[in-house]
Amino acid sequence: MVTAFITVSHKVDGMARPLLKWAGGKRQLLHEIITRLPSGFSNYWEPFFGGGALFFSISEEFCAHSYTISDINSVLCLFYETVRDKPMDLAEYLAGIEYHNTPSEYYEARSRFNLLDGKANPVEKSGLLIYLNRHCFNGLYRVNSHGEFNVPFGSYISPRMPGRNQIMEASKCLSRSTILNRDFQDILTEAEEGDFVYLDPPYEPVSQSSSFTAYSKEGFNRDQQKRLSSMLWELDNKGVKFLLSNSGNEYLEELYSAFKIVKVGARRNINSKGNSRGNVKEILVTNY
Repeated sequence: MVTAFITVSHKVDGMARPLLKWAGGKRQLLHEIITRLPSGFSNYWEPFFGGGALFFSISEEFCAHSYTISDINSVLCLFYETVRDKPMDLAEYLAGIEYHNTPSEYYEARSRFNLLDGKANPVEKSGLLIYLNRHCFNGLYRVNSHGEFNVPFGSYISPRMPGRNQIMEASKCLSRSTILNRDFQDILTEAEEGDFVYLDPPYEPVSQSSSFTAYSKEGFNRDQQKRLSSMLWELDNKGVKFLLSNSGNEYLEELYSAFKIVKVGARRNINSKGNSRGNVKEILVTNY
């Protein structure tokens, strides 16, 4: 069932902010998502965490028994563990970071980031992730077949880095969370009746030029989309409530046609062709 198209123009303020810019991030859609959350739930699960816009906006307002967040991107999981466990060290590293807003320093930092062992150097690896994220093209996270971050320099006039207060605020939210680096199916099998799952998987591209799906070296193709769809039926049968967001196209609308679908408008700036950017259709899918 598909309901009417809604244009989003709301702002959501007064909440913890994500530390990373993220392609497909949900900050501009938060009002539409939050107004559709179930009134109560036991445990919160988010297996495609990314920038975590929804989590940071509700973690202090909703009194879930537990919060479990996960992502297939191991560097991203290391980053959130560092924010949770070593926020002051991370803030100090960023305050004294030696890289600036120039192409040469950006590519030097990118090389260092790709060579660095994150387990041995979690603060530096995480600090470099923030630096690259704020200085790279459109805040993308993209890797090559070897798993190396390969996004080019973004040429911003004055990119802003998160300060100590923002890092501490995010750390406070994450302090109540279990952070995992696992496949979404492994995570979702643990959800139980009365729980709520928010899913924001890598987006189905709306065109070839907007196909920034190399979020991990494994990618996320239509076979993965079908596997996710099957998993949602399992959640529904167990009495787990879910809300999924994705790009709006005929394939996904058909894939999720048995559930409730709302179409919303959003602005996307990640297309490689400037004249192809602008307002796009996205869908919110729920089983309640």
